[in-house]
Amino acid sequence: MLIKSSPEEIQSFLSDASHMLEGQAERVVFPENAEEVAEILREATASETPVTVSGAGTGTVGGRIPFAGIVLATDKLRQIKSLVRNKQGGGSAVAEAGVMLSDFQRFVESEGMFYPPDPTERSCFLGGTVATNASGARTFKYGPTRNYVERLKVVLATGEVIDLRRGELHADSSGRIKIPLVLPDLPANAGGSDRFIEAKLPSYQMPLTRKHAAGYYAAPGMDLIDLFIGSEGTLGVIVEAELKLLPKPEGLLSGVIFFSSEESLLAFVQEVRSLSVVNRGVKGDGVGDLGAWVEKVFEVTTRQPISSFAAEVEKGQTIDARALEYFDRESLNFLRQRYDTIPDDAVGAIFFEQETNSAREDSVMQSWLALLETHNALADDSWFATNQQDQSGLREFRHALPVLMNEWFARHRQRKVSTDMSVPDEAFAEMLKFYQDTLITSELRYTIFGHIGDNHVHVNILPRNDEEATKAREIYLRFVKRAVEVGGTISAEHGIGKLKRDYLRLLYSDEHLREMAALKRAFDPAGILGRGNILSEDLLDSGV
Repeated sequence: MLIKSSPEEIQSFLSDASHMLEGQAERVVFPENAEEVAEILREATASETPVTVSGAGTGTVGGRIPFAGIVLATDKLRQIKSLVRNKQGGGSAVAEAGVMLSDFQRFVESEGMFYPPDPTERSCFLGGTVATNASGARTFKYGPTRNYVERLKVVLATGEVIDLRRGELHADSSGRIKIPLVLPDLPANAGGSDRFIEAKLPSYQMPLTRKHAAGYYAAPGMDLIDLFIGSEGTLGVIVEAELKLLPKPEGLLSGVIFFSSEESLLAFVQEVRSLSVVNRGVKGDGVGDLGAWVEKVFEVTTRQPISSFAAEVEKGQTIDARALEYFDRESLNFLRQRYDTIPDDAVGAIFFEQETNSAREDSVMQSWLALLETHNALADDSWFATNQQDQSGLREFRHALPVLMNEWFARHRQRKVSTDMSVPDEAFAEMLKFYQDTLITSELRYTIFGHIGDNHVHVNILPRNDEEATKAREIYLRFVKRAVEVGGTISAEHGIGKLKRDYLRLLYSDEHLREMAALKRAFDPAGILGRGNILSEDLLDSGV
C-alpha cells in the first residue's frame, strides 16, 4: 500500500473543483483492495483519526478537502472485474471505485452497451458518482446514477464490510433498518453473519423533485442500498459497484434550437417534456414504471388530461428527448465570443438529444421540425446534427459556457456563486422568473443554464469585486430560501459537502439533522468519515 506524506506529494489531494482553501492532512494512503481499506479504517477508528475519502477531485462542494487526519485515495481501485450480457442486449458490469467514468463508458460501448449517467466532468471516478448520486443532461430520460446501481460493497469505519444487492434488504414501514455485516477477508455473505447494523432512518419527507442530492436518502420501506448512494463518503467507503447497462442506441439526433421569445421557449419545453415522458409510459421506452407518476405530474402541470398527450403518441408522435438543456440570453451573450452564428435576435436556446434508429430517423426529425414551427422557434437559424462529428461540435457548444465563465473568474479574481436547486414541475416557471427579476435589479452579471427538463437550472452569479461577491452570496441565500418555500431541494446533483452544510438547516429541522447524525453514528461510531461533510461536527460530537 502506497503512502505519501511530504507536502509536495499530497498537495493535489487537499483541494477539489470547489476551490476551497486551506485543506490539510497528515498523509495520503492508496489502498489497492477492500482488505487494505478495512485495515486503514480500523486503525483510524481506534485512534479517532479523521478520514476523508478522495476520488478524482471533480466535486464542487468541498467534499474531498480534508482539514485533519488522513486522506484515503481510491486511485488504485481501478479494475473492471466483469461484464455480463443479457438477452435484451444490455447487462451489468462490476467495477472498483477508482475506475474513471469515461474509461468505463468507453469500455461498455465497445462491447455494444450503454451506461447512461453523464455528469459534465466525465473524468470523475465511479465511486464518486455513486457517493454523490451523480446526474447530468441524460438524467431527463434515464434518471441519476441511483437507477443503475445493482450492488455495492462498502467498507465501514470499523473495518467491517456491507455487501448489498438491490431488492434484498428494505427498511420497515416505520423506518427501522437492519443490515448484516461480513468479514473483509471472506466473499460476500460467505457463511452468513451474526452481526448487524441496526438504526432508524430520518423521519423527514424528501422534496418531490425530479432530482435531489441533499442529505441521506430516506423513505419507509426503501431499498437499503439507496442509503449509501448519495451519502458523500460519510457512512462508509464504496470500494466496488455492480452497475446496470442498457443496449447501446443505434443512432442519435441532437440540436440547438434558438428562440426570439422566452414564452415560446418555455411552451416548447413543456410540450417536449410532456410528450417524452408519456411516450415512455405508453411505449415502455423509459426506465421503470411511470404510470401513476405521469398522471399526477401532467394533469397538474399542463392542466390537460394525460389522454391528450397519449393520443399524440398513438398517432405516431415520436418525440422522446433524453436531454433538454437551457441557455438564457446572458448565456448566449457569453457564447457569442466564440460562436458568431448565434442569431442576433435569439433570447434563449434549447440543446436536445434523442436516440433514433434507421427506421425512425426521418419521422423523429419531422416531429421535431413540426414542434419548432408550432412554437415559433428560429428554425432556419437552429443547428441539428445526426453524425458523430457534428454531434461532438454541439456538445462542445454545450460545454463551452463553463470554460468562458472560468476565464471570467480568473480575470476578476473572484469565485463563482452558483446554484444547484431543483423545484417541482408546477413551481419552475415562477422560480425562473424569480431568478431573472432578482438578478436584473441587482445589476450583477450572471448566466442561467442547465437541465431545464428536470426543472434544474444553474444560476451563475459573476461578481467583479469583493463588494459584488458579498451581494452575490446574499442573493444566493434568497434563492435557496425560495426553492425550499416552493417544495424544492437546495442541491439537485452536486451534493452538500462542506460548502452547503449550513443551508441544510433551511431544508430540514434540527430534529431531522439530529436523526441524520444518529444514523451516521450507527455506521461510524467514532465519527471519523468525511468529517464536515453534510453534518456539522457539533452535531456528531453532541451524541444526542
